[in-house]
Amino acid sequence: MADPLILLPPSEGKAAGGTGAPWAPGTMAVDLDALREKVLDALVKTARWSAVRRQKLLGVKGDALAAATAANASVRTAPTLPAIERYTGVLYDALDVGSLRAVDRKRLERSVLVVSGLWGLVAPSDPVPDYKLKMGATLPGPGKLQSLWSPACTEALRARAGSGRGAATVWNLLPNEHDAVWRPPAGFAQYRVKFLERKADGSLVAVAHWNKLLKGALVRWLLAHPGAGPDDLGEWDHPLGYRLDRDRTESGPSGTTLVLVQV
Repeated sequence: MADPLILLPPSEGKAAGGTGAPWAPGTMAVDLDALREKVLDALVKTARWSAVRRQKLLGVKGDALAAATAANASVRTAPTLPAIERYTGVLYDALDVGSLRAVDRKRLERSVLVVSGLWGLVAPSDPVPDYKLKMGATLPGPGKLQSLWSPACTEALRARAGSGRGAATVWNLLPNEHDAVWRPPAGFAQYRVKFLERKADGSLVAVAHWNKLLKGALVRWLLAHPGAGPDDLGEWDHPLGYRLDRDRTESGPSGTTLVLVQV
């Protein structure tokens, strides 16, 4: 049975510091170094931009802008952490790698890839320095990052997922900004997940605040149940009371969207 392929976004926030050597070509699981070098060179140069221009690029201001600028200026020389330790925030807190069983921790390394504006595709143990860059950004030289990364990431993901009876089950937990990079072939089998919460009047709306927490908890479950498919997701007993609603399943050319509803 093939391990699943789980696609995640990076976190907005990053852990500071690090104990690993600075990033170098040849140190990441998926070889996209030629493109990484172009984006790295362009990102370092942005540290010399005006504050107004940097604020527009990075989407932060004040102390956060100063910290992001310093991180980007030293991204080639700064110490690294494994990506799974560098990325923080609600999704990664809910995933809680430190408490995973050893077998699930090993499966995490084989199954999870993070889709990143700076790195393209990142495996959990890949060495990553502190940095700030959105997938939706445009840099002088590389251009729009979504367009830059799409061909190479799509090719790498198709190869990783495989085809035929031995193909991995793909769980696409990417937001739209990152999902734009991945262009699966027509008829490709992958699953997306949508969470709906119930308002006081009984109507259902897409979860906003808890969306990342729910996805992090789902990744934990998928790692513990590597052969799970959409029917098996009905067995997931989420503590916040979300259950698979099979009647709301949405199928399209780019895969199947499974809808979990707060009961």
